[in-house]
Amino acid sequence: MPELLNLDAVDTDGAIHEAIFQTVNDTRADFLRKGLVGGGSLIAAGAFLGVPNAFGAPSKKNDVAILNYALTLEYLEAAFYNEAVASGALSGDTLAFAKVVQDHENAHVSFLKKTLGSAAVKQPKFDFQGTTKNQAKFQATAYVLENTGVAAYSGQATLIKQAAVVKAAVSILTVEARHAGWIGAIIDKAPAPRRFDRAQSMKQILAAVKGTGFITA
Repeated sequence: MPELLNLDAVDTDGAIHEAIFQTVNDTRADFLRKGLVGGGSLIAAGAFLGVPNAFGAPSKKNDVAILNYALTLEYLEAAFYNEAVASGALSGDTLAFAKVVQDHENAHVSFLKKTLGSAAVKQPKFDFQGTTKNQAKFQATAYVLENTGVAAYSGQATLIKQAAVVKAAVSILTVEARHAGWIGAIIDKAPAPRRFDRAQSMKQILAAVKGTGFITA
């Protein structure tokens, strides 16, 4: 994928160009939750798109904000795969991919929610604008979303204070990267298109997510 969120190469008919912008270790989740600073959500479901690029020096408070940022992205992905699998529009390798990734993304949501406890943001409402009900559109959208997830996690890695939180984020990052390679192979895109991946800042990712129009409330 030449640039993040560039669908020109995969959305050949332009149908979605405007729209696009299992279980985890309980002990780790419990440990993380005890170490995090509570005090309410730092990224409200309806306002997280206005979050600034940086929260300041690494701190436990910032770790909460970063994990809520990750949770919002995981909510988006989980809802996308849940709707696509339920639609009955997918078949073959694409359906097999979607079912596996559906399980992964829902596990990521559960893990992050348990980790954050009462500080976790609520799930927004979504409108995927038909991209879950057509196999070609689903493939193109999944390819973009998975590569976006990789860039998002990469962009926050050096901003996390607690080692346990870093380990948790990296354990999700590597799985997202495998998803990206898998869907890339299905649609005949290079599974590993470059020698080095490009991290993206929170500001860049949130602007791109806002541009999809997928989050409605």
